Amino acid sequence: MESTPASGRPLPRHERWIVAYAQWIVRWRWWVLLLSLLCLVALGAGARLLTFSTDYRVYFGPHNPQLLAFDEIQNVYSKNDNILLMFEPRDGDVFSPRVLEAVREFTERAWQLPFVLRVDSITNFQHTQAAGDDLAVEALLPDDAGITPERIAHIREVALAEPVLIGRLISDSGHVTAVNITSQFPPFDELTQKELPEAVAATRALRDDILDEYPEIARISMTGSNMMSNAFTEAAAGDMKSLVPAMYLMIVVITWLMLRSGSATFATFVVIILAAASAMGLAGYVGIQLTPPSAASPQIITTLAVADSIHICVTLIALMRAGRAKTDALVESMRLNFVPVLLTSITTSIGFLAVNLTDSPPLKDLANISAMGVMLAWFYSVFTLPAMLAILPLSVRRTGDSRSGALTRFLDGAGEFVVRRRTPVFWSALLISAGLTVLAFRNEGNDLFAHYFGPSITFRADSDRIAENLTGLYSMEFSLRCGDAECVSDPEYLRVLEDFTAWWREQPEVLYVGTLTDIFKKLNKSMNGDDPAFYRLPEQSDLSAQYLLLYELSLPFGLDLNNTINIDKSSSRYIVIFEHLKSKHTRAIEASARQWLETNAPEMATHGTSPAVMFAHISKRNLESNFLSLPLSLTCISLLLLPALRSWRIGAVSVVPNLLPLGAAFGVWALISGEVNFTMAIVLNMTVGIIVDNTIHFLSKYLRARRELGYAPEAAVRHSFHSVGAALVVTTLILVSGFMILSMSAFLPNSGMARLTAIGIVAALLIDLLLLPTLLLKVDRAPANAPKKELSDEALATP
Repeated sequence: MESTPASGRPLPRHERWIVAYAQWIVRWRWWVLLLSLLCLVALGAGARLLTFSTDYRVYFGPHNPQLLAFDEIQNVYSKNDNILLMFEPRDGDVFSPRVLEAVREFTERAWQLPFVLRVDSITNFQHTQAAGDDLAVEALLPDDAGITPERIAHIREVALAEPVLIGRLISDSGHVTAVNITSQFPPFDELTQKELPEAVAATRALRDDILDEYPEIARISMTGSNMMSNAFTEAAAGDMKSLVPAMYLMIVVITWLMLRSGSATFATFVVIILAAASAMGLAGYVGIQLTPPSAASPQIITTLAVADSIHICVTLIALMRAGRAKTDALVESMRLNFVPVLLTSITTSIGFLAVNLTDSPPLKDLANISAMGVMLAWFYSVFTLPAMLAILPLSVRRTGDSRSGALTRFLDGAGEFVVRRRTPVFWSALLISAGLTVLAFRNEGNDLFAHYFGPSITFRADSDRIAENLTGLYSMEFSLRCGDAECVSDPEYLRVLEDFTAWWREQPEVLYVGTLTDIFKKLNKSMNGDDPAFYRLPEQSDLSAQYLLLYELSLPFGLDLNNTINIDKSSSRYIVIFEHLKSKHTRAIEASARQWLETNAPEMATHGTSPAVMFAHISKRNLESNFLSLPLSLTCISLLLLPALRSWRIGAVSVVPNLLPLGAAFGVWALISGEVNFTMAIVLNMTVGIIVDNTIHFLSKYLRARRELGYAPEAAVRHSFHSVGAALVVTTLILVSGFMILSMSAFLPNSGMARLTAIGIVAALLIDLLLLPTLLLKVDRAPANAPKKELSDEALATP
């Protein structure tokens, strides 16, 4: 067994240690496999502790300002977690006896659903009207009332003239209506993965019962914050069931096609299973809750785990093809690849760990699980893989050199072309990469959070249908203070609310405005003999207060004003609903609303909040934080590479092919879309660690040729193409294929992240094969008297 490299020079100390370690693995291979199995059992057992989060709030950190503002509103007023169900009659008319009966029955039965706090519909809407000098408050369709033509006409007249209902619980044409169920779940820190699915399942069961009992209802669509949270869980579970098996199949097929060895393919497959299972077990031990982003970590680990094994197997097969015995070739492959795969694993992990500077916990979880998986993949690749390869039969046709593969021969030709045409190749690659990088700045954080789900997710289709026919999922809430207790009936406060409402209703995106002033105007009209001329705000504070008190005393249990007015009546809740509102526009219109308040009522100025506002800001914040953390991850990677490469000049050169693929990828994305969602921001840090891998492997072979084999730069470039080019292409193909499978995710942020990452990986390969070698030829000059060695047969047999 060789103890010196092909040059005949003594091995450095660390390589002698690697050789001794590899020999130890081969000698004790069966014990190594047993230890690997024990590691899998010990680590993988933690997977039983994994749970899925069922609350969209997990996407925001505990100190997120928009989340804190939203929670404050939720704590001051009643909760706003809801399921909204839209009823579509077959004849397009809500005001028919059977349809109204269906809505009334659903409303009554919905009170018995799990965790229900409140149920609102047109049938139990509390309509006010004059009763002499008193105020009569009654449901539009009481439980015991017959549905006569006269009552239907009354319901139609009231419902289609009531601003509290139009655009929220009934369309202005009366062709659809809705029931809104407000839920009260346990506190967030006590919430388990059972409550929300239970509430959703029970609501779906009731919906199905009503559809069976009332064929006059063509369809009942469901949306709301509870359905959105449930959709996150269903999307993650669906992806894990469908995408993970597809990814494993893809990896097996491509690995076998490239290695042409069943044993090497099987050993590689075992390594990725061990890495993914162990990483998910560790995630369970540390208490990570799975969400759609973090549920993608097994696919990412599976894809990345292949790279280390591929490099070891490709080198092993090349050495055996050149005539070496399997054991000798295995030890030599470990010597040549141990440090590069260690460096690539660490740099990839650094990129993932830099994502921890972002503000979204699920993205941190994705990054941390993936980082653990990458390091576990390295461990199993240098511990379990060589032991399995030493045991399994490995049949390789010996040819005397390592060039028998068509891919290797093609890359030899590519290397020759790059060396001979270095100047045009250099400038072409540099200018194209730089041009795409300039385009990258056209991207902006802009998305629709309801469109985080593909058409296969029912929530997405239902939400779009409801937005087209009735109301939207996108809202904005304000808690508007008036000062002291009992001041919400103050005429000046109500006047400001009315002016604010007029401003909002001028905005073209607005579907509905829920404001306290509509209630006061209705009460003023009712207390003045239902005279339409009095449908205006009361002019006296004491009169307004009396109206409000009388109204509250008349409301039935469960339908009070706690969702609109706080306990001491010093503030009111103000709600605006939109059809669709992208995150950029959400931020802009929220800022405009705050500016209106600062100008017209500075004492009431506050920020608007809602899930839409929170997601709008998180996408922008994630992009900014990842731009800021990218220099940190690059600095850490550079500090690691410089001593490993033992050349400041080569280390500086490595920065170029590590940065340009990121810019090129985002430049291509700017041409494709120009919009990035909240998960795509992490591609900056996540991909830089992956991109560095190709650079490390290319440079390690280049420096080996320069230092061990004594090659001139031109010959060293050819040697790098020959010895590592095929492995780079194979790993890139597997990585891109893996991320393209992930791009089929029903959770579209994961899909976009995967596509952008795949673009970056392809760009990295092209830059490493075109720009990096030509850059090396420009900065790494051979001494004038250095022999310009070319690839010898001996060198060709030694990757």
